[in-house]
Formats: sequence, structure tokens, C-alpha cells
Amino acid sequence: MAKQDEAPIDYRNRREERDSLGPVKVPENALWGAQTQRAMDNFFIGGAPLPATFIRSLAAVKGAAASVNAELKLLDEGIAETLVEAAEKVMQGDYAQHFPVDVYQTGSGTSSNMNMNEVLARLASQKLGREVHPNDHVNLGQSSNDVIPTALQHAVCTLTVEELLPALEELEQTLLSRGEAFSGIVKTGRTHLMDAMPLRLDQEFGAWASDIASARLGVEWSLKRLRILPIGGTAVGTGVNTHGEFGPAVARYLSKDARQTFQAQDGFCNLGSQDAAVSMSGQLNVVATALLKLCNDLRWMNSGPHSGLRELSLPALQPGSSIMPGKVNPVIPEAVAMACIQVGGLHTAITTAGQSGNFQLNVMLPLIASNLLEAVTLLARGASSMSQKAIPDITVNADHLREQLALNPILITALNKHIGYAQGAAIVKEVEESQRSVLEVALEKTDLSRTQLEALLDPLKLTERGIPGDDGAN
Repeated sequence: MAKQDEAPIDYRNRREERDSLGPVKVPENALWGAQTQRAMDNFFIGGAPLPATFIRSLAAVKGAAASVNAELKLLDEGIAETLVEAAEKVMQGDYAQHFPVDVYQTGSGTSSNMNMNEVLARLASQKLGREVHPNDHVNLGQSSNDVIPTALQHAVCTLTVEELLPALEELEQTLLSRGEAFSGIVKTGRTHLMDAMPLRLDQEFGAWASDIASARLGVEWSLKRLRILPIGGTAVGTGVNTHGEFGPAVARYLSKDARQTFQAQDGFCNLGSQDAAVSMSGQLNVVATALLKLCNDLRWMNSGPHSGLRELSLPALQPGSSIMPGKVNPVIPEAVAMACIQVGGLHTAITTAGQSGNFQLNVMLPLIASNLLEAVTLLARGASSMSQKAIPDITVNADHLREQLALNPILITALNKHIGYAQGAAIVKEVEESQRSVLEVALEKTDLSRTQLEALLDPLKLTERGIPGDDGAN
């Protein structure tokens, strides 16, 4: 959105701009030029521009390029300083309305590259009082083919480090903390959605935390490859029309204050292939999978409040029905689950787009950029929602857990080495038919004493590693 002191684009009054195809009418106060206007006239499929995060990274690349070109004595220092200043303003969110090019555009992202070139050139020209050319000055030593994937990778790395990784770490720690608060509370485990051997709540919360931690480590691994930028490869990877030191120097500039280190190498691979982006998308899909399991487990455990599992209660955040008074729904896990499913869909699109690298260029770059950044954003906000609005205020129905555990016939598993599988199965059948406890029936059907049975069937001991009864209870 335009800042308050910035006038809206006036589409009624037009000025004439020119490019290699001829004259074009551009809104009088628009900062863009002819090529951006042609893109606006040609592309209106999605109805939305590339994410603001991508625009900021594209501006960062242009600012770094101007600084490097000045150091290499290829660009006038005055022009370079003015371009850097303009790029920094764009990075701060200024002039956002002047980047309107649709996501669904030419596959190299040339229109978005020229949009940035034209805006920065016009801002610099206005300040200097002389022409700064979008191609000759702003785009010096660059091609859309190396600039756009560089901006894509920089944007994803930046957003991941600044938002997603902290959100996942917060969620992991929140789960561990809540698990510790519930340590010692034993519940019935479930496999195939059926009653199984018992476990403690801190073990269940710890499993969720480990799942999130493992997914986070996968994301961190994928970042390593994404930090290898194609800048300096220009059109096909050979680096035509650019200085040999340009790419590595731009990468060093982008590393300043970024909390991560970028490199520039192997432009051939990173122009024609977007495997690094597909790999990151795959890891994001793993995060979504882990987060979705957490959401669904909590929804099941929260089900009720009378006829469901009702093992725990999620915080009541809003009325749950327009027709049923008093109904409260697990709204945060539901919302986050939808976000996770969307990430899965985005991953499918990114994977297919990643397969569209033809010879020296992938021609689905804007789509990959938009989808990756959306996935990172959804997961970061989803994880934060769980950490801040769902998990901290969970309460546990401990009495109900104890009641259900006492009736769980699967506890007979603890007697396997003493009575054998077949006799255990027979006891389970009688327990279910008679609705008596395992302890009562086992006292009748085995030679084990009450003391032995109580020790062997102690649910808390059954949550510890090892074979029940190895403490001498047999």
C-alpha cells in the first residue's frame, strides 16, 4: 500500500514513455516506465503482484549491484549513491504501489526486473536532475535471468531466517514446556485410532516437539543451498557483459546485516535449475506435515466435551456456532490445518514449476517465488498461532484420563512374558464382555498375586523403557 504522504496513482492523466517497441502511455505520476506499462497491459491473470518480501529483496540486489559497479569503476559514483538510496527506500516499504506487475507474467520475471529498474532510474533521475537509464545504469552487469532467481533466493532465505525459524523454535519450546507441566499424567495411547499401551502426556508433547525440531533442521539444511546465488551469470551463465568480480561482490553486500552468508557461484546450474527452491519447498512441506499432525491430534484430544475423547481442552476463543448456543470449536488448529494443506498444494505447484527448466533458464520463476514466500509466511504465522493462542492455555482432564486408562484391556500386554499371548487375549475378551478391570480378571485367570499384578500393570511404570517386571516384581 502507498504511504500516507504518497499520492495514489493517477490513471486518468497520462504521459508518453518510449521503449524499443515505440511509445506507451503511462500514468502521469507513476514511477514506472514503458516496459512496466506494457506488462500491466499484457498480464492480468492473477490480479496480484509479487509479494512485498520479493520486491524488497529485488531492491536489495539492485542496491548491491550499484555499489559494486561503482567500486569496479563501471558506474558513476553519484548515480550509484542515488540508486542505493532509492533502493533502500523501496526496501523500507516506500513506493509499494509502483510495483504492480502480476505474478503470472513472462517466466523469467523480466517485467518485474524492468519494473524495479524503471522505478529506481526515475527516482534517481528526479534527485540528480539528469537521466539515469534503467538498463544502462540500474541493470548494469545484470540480466533478468540471474537477478530474479537471486532475488527469489535472497527473499526466501531472509523470510525464513527472520520469521519461520524463530516461530518453529518458539513452538518447539512451548510444546516442551507444556509437556513438562503435564509430566506424570498417564493416558491411553492409540494406534490405528484404537486403544494401545499407555504413555505420559510429556512424552506425547515431546514427540510433537521433536517432530517440529526435525522439520526445522531440514529447513536449515535447505537454506545452505539457497544461499548460493546465480548473480553474475547474466543471460545464460557465462557472465557476458559483467565484471568477473561482480557476482561474488554482490553476494558479499547482500550478506551484510543479513545474519547469513551468501555466495555467488555456478550460475549455469542455478539459472537452468530451480532444484534448490524445490528442495526448500519439500522441507516446508515436511514442516506443514508435522504441524498438521499436531493440529489434528489436538483436535481429536479436544473432541467432546461429552461424547468425544475429551482428554484435554483447548482455549475457548470465540463462539463456535450461529445456531447452537454454547458450542466452542478448536478454531486455531483448524485454521492452521488449512494453512498446512495450502502449503502442500503450493509444493505441488513449485515441484511442477521446477521441472520447467529448459536448457539455460527456468521459465516459472515468478510462480516459484510467490509460492515459496507464501508457504514460508503461512507456516511462520501458523506456528506462531499455535504457540501463542492454542498450546499455552491447554488444560487436561486428568480424572477422565485415569478413568479411561483403568478400563483399557490392552494393559494385559504387560503380562505377556508371564502368561503368554494366547492367555492374555483370552483375558482381554473376558474383560470386554464382563466390563471388569484387567486386574480383577487376571487375579482369577493367572497364578500371579495381587501385588505382582499391581506392579506389572502400573500404568506409570509401563511408560518407562524396558520390559515390565524387570524390577523384580515377577
